[in-house]
Amino acid sequence: MQDETIMDRSRAARSVVRRQHLLDTARKLFVEQGFHRTGMAQIALASGIKVGQIYRDFANKEAIIAAICEANLNAWLAEDVLDKAVAAKNIVAIRAWIERICSEEPSVEDRRLMAELLAEVGRNSIIAEINRKADERVRSRLDAALESLSPDATIDRRSIIVDLIFILSWGMMVMMELSPEKTHASIRGHMISILRKEMAELTP
Repeated sequence: MQDETIMDRSRAARSVVRRQHLLDTARKLFVEQGFHRTGMAQIALASGIKVGQIYRDFANKEAIIAAICEANLNAWLAEDVLDKAVAAKNIVAIRAWIERICSEEPSVEDRRLMAELLAEVGRNSIIAEINRKADERVRSRLDAALESLSPDATIDRRSIIVDLIFILSWGMMVMMELSPEKTHASIRGHMISILRKEMAELTP
């Protein structure tokens, strides 16, 4: 029985490693070639994992994208950091979390993956739904953070600031992608100043 348990754990560990290797490989191909031009056969060839095994782990390319997005979102949101700050009523930490969400600089690979997914939203209903759920989750966490800062602020007022954060962060991403040779520190600082002013005026 103990030997069987050890074997099961070993298989499970190999499965986790294989799945992560597949996701890393697919992510690289999506960034380099785009979602449309990357097929399951290419992912299989590049990863060294047979197509049949890929389909046992993922129903389709969209399922692979969903898993990549979920992992990226979990890492980026760092919800445990926000939860601890809210529980401790640490206003400084809550504000820092909000500012990071607004202004954190994505890597070149992350920017290109985000741009690729955005392009797919208008032509792929499955990708659009993945994006909608991610958008909803980020908005919910931002709203909760703003509410913890100003419990008396109306939901409409908080919603405006959440929209502003989305506009600033996406706009920054586009600027970085279109003008990678420029230094964006000054505009990033100005973005934070605008956000801080809006948060300071949040309480009615």
